[in-house]
This record gives sequence, C-alpha cells and structure tokens, in this order.
Amino acid sequence: MIANKKSHPLSTREKLSFRLEWLALRVIGGILRSMPLDWASAFMGSMWRLIAPMTHRHARAKAHLMTAYPDMSLNEADRMIRDMWENLGRVSAETVLLSKIHKDPSRVTYANPEVFSPSVGEGAVLVTMHSGNWEVVSDKAEELGLPLAGVYQKLNNPFSEAYLVERRDFLYKLGLYCKGHDTGAKIISILRRKGSVAFVADVRDKRGVKIEFFKQQAAATHIPAALARTMNKRLIAVVARRKKGARFEILAKEIPVARTKDRVQDAITTTQAIHDQFEEWIREEPSQWMWIMKKWI
Repeated sequence: MIANKKSHPLSTREKLSFRLEWLALRVIGGILRSMPLDWASAFMGSMWRLIAPMTHRHARAKAHLMTAYPDMSLNEADRMIRDMWENLGRVSAETVLLSKIHKDPSRVTYANPEVFSPSVGEGAVLVTMHSGNWEVVSDKAEELGLPLAGVYQKLNNPFSEAYLVERRDFLYKLGLYCKGHDTGAKIISILRRKGSVAFVADVRDKRGVKIEFFKQQAAATHIPAALARTMNKRLIAVVARRKKGARFEILAKEIPVARTKDRVQDAITTTQAIHDQFEEWIREEPSQWMWIMKKWI
C-alpha cells in the first residue's frame, strides 16, 4: 500500500556528509534547548526570514503563490513568502523543542474538540498539511481519547532521522512509522484495533490521484481516503494554526468519505474533498502554508 525507495549502502563520503549534518543539527538543537521556548522560536524565525530569501526556493515559492493568487503583486508575494520563511524557521526550532511545548498546556488549544468525540473508542484517520506547525497536531490527541500512530517520510540522512524521530515519537502512543512496504499492514492493524492514524497529506504523490488545488491540476496521496473507506472510519482534517509566537490553535473538520461501488472514484472524490478543506484553510492564512512544495503537475 505504501511504497518507498530502495535503500543502498552509504559511501564513505555520504557517511561523512551525513555525520557532519547530524552534528550540526545536534549542536543547534542543544543551543535552542538552552533558550526559552519563545526566544528559540523567534530566533530561528528571524534567521530563516533573513537567509532563506537568498536561496533558489524563494523564487519557486513566489511563483507558486502568484499562480494561486493571479492578482497578487510581486511585492505582496515577496512579503508573504518572507512571512512563510519565518514560520518555517520557527517550526524548525519547535520540532526539537516539542517536549517543551507538550509540558505547557496553554501552548496548544482546540477550537472545536467536539469534532473528535464520535471517534473516541472507534478510531479515525486524521490528515493535516504543512501549515502553522503540523508537528503539534498530535500534542493532545491522547487527552481527547484518540491515541495516534503517525506516518511520515523518512529522511535520507539516517543519523538526523534517528535524532528527529527521538524528538517526536513520544507524541505517538501507537507508534511512528516511516513510509515503507510493510507500513500499510501495520496501519490497517492499528485501525482494526480501533486506534487512529495521522498523515501529512498535502505533499505531491505521483503514484496517487489527480485533483484540483487552487484551480490547478495537482497530484495527491489517496491512501488516507482509501483507508477511511475500506476500514469504515471517520476522516478528520486538522490544522495547527499559529496564533502568537509558539502558541497554536487546532482546527478540525470531518471530511465526508465517498462510499459507492467505484472505489477508485471514491478515493478521488474524497481526496478532492480533503484538498478543498486544505485550500480553504490556506486562503485564511496563506503565509502559514509551505509554498515551496512542488505540489502541482
């Protein structure tokens, strides 16, 4: 159900490069952990806002934004993408400081927790997107009665991968799984046992289905939609919107799951509904979404 690229033995050069990257990550992480949470978040946000516009990804992000918003001026797009970089910089700091966020109950609040109530004791499929800080979506899931398993894309660097998984896995009582050939069976087993599973579902997936996103053709994963249909689970879209500094409000919306005799069309219909909701949330706070992604076909 979920495929992954075949791994290959690392060369000496790759190992050295990956070790240096891992070492830099640990050093930066150590510095950030020594700072108050809000300071660390603001510091990395400022750094990314200053440095990231100098990279080639800045132009790509502006192009994506202006295609989605044809009437937007170049100056408006530039300002918004700089705001995006600041948000992503904050996310990079907050990812290594998730335990600090978790220990402060005021950091993550829910706008409409009642959306989750019918799934308590039954399990659900959750989908989120790269907006606000998607890393905190699972922060209070267990308190809501929905212990989660998470599915994520594995990093190429195995050393950095292990470091970042260690920062996150305490939030996922039912396990944190990288995409792979045996992940599908594990996820189905969790859903059968009335657990819940969370996906970041806004990335481009050429093996998925074609949908419309900001009036353009895009490729999207159909796995969450197919799982919700096959396992007869509710499908809930969530977004962790940044409110002020390292504080977030989680919004939730149940997505109707198409269930007809045509399972292929059902996957397309439901995946389109997911992205319609994503687009609605992005339009409300466009600077909080990650416009650098190569989402469109």
